[in-house]
Amino acid sequence: MAYDQTDATSLSGPGSLAARLDAELRDAHPLTILRKAYETFGGKLALVSSFGAESAVLLHLASQVAPSIPVLFLDTGMLFGQTLDYRKSLAAQLALTDVRDLRPAFADLAVNDPKSDLWRTDIDGCCHIRKVLPLDRALSGFEGWITGRKRFHGADRLRLAVVEESEGKIKFNPLANWSKAELDAYIAEYQLPAHPLVAQGFPSVGCWPCTKPAEDGQDVRAGRWAGQDKTECGIHVARAPGAAPNVGGDI
Repeated sequence: MAYDQTDATSLSGPGSLAARLDAELRDAHPLTILRKAYETFGGKLALVSSFGAESAVLLHLASQVAPSIPVLFLDTGMLFGQTLDYRKSLAAQLALTDVRDLRPAFADLAVNDPKSDLWRTDIDGCCHIRKVLPLDRALSGFEGWITGRKRFHGADRLRLAVVEESEGKIKFNPLANWSKAELDAYIAEYQLPAHPLVAQGFPSVGCWPCTKPAEDGQDVRAGRWAGQDKTECGIHVARAPGAAPNVGGDI
């Protein structure tokens, strides 16, 4: 049963709680991390999933802890059709009962991207409207959330903590320690279905305008925003001091 997180954070703050949980869980199995996250936050915990190339592992693990955990899926309006099909079939196979499709606000699109071509001129602005703002709004009702990030993805993720504080919330990264080999072994053990684009050379899948197949020997995320000085969409990027928090409304 989840305890009263309001009391816990008022005494020590989310940063201290994150540090204590990270010290406790930094070497733990992903299933142990997920169970602790659910024990701590209960209904105030959400899992954010792209239903991408590696998503089946985390979703399968979460289904063993609580099939009713809210799963937040960012349907940007720019996803591959294969991703949308995979989201439906995988959620059904794992019996996930609360998958929520998050879409950009009509007003944001009408004002900032009426022709759906903002990605050509302002790639960060496109991500902000289609990913960051919808997730901010959805997370306003939660105190903790789960991601599928791993250190072997490289770039800023090399220093990824298992538990961290982010804009006043606790963020769990249960797969931070796992290697590609461990993910593949888990998929094989439980016979989890692959994203359809993996067989076509996409080791990481995002929006169609900004995702390409990776070449042999390249990093897993090399096909994301290829040729751009960009490695994250923005939902995992720390806000500047004084910026609005990672909850609700505009930023």
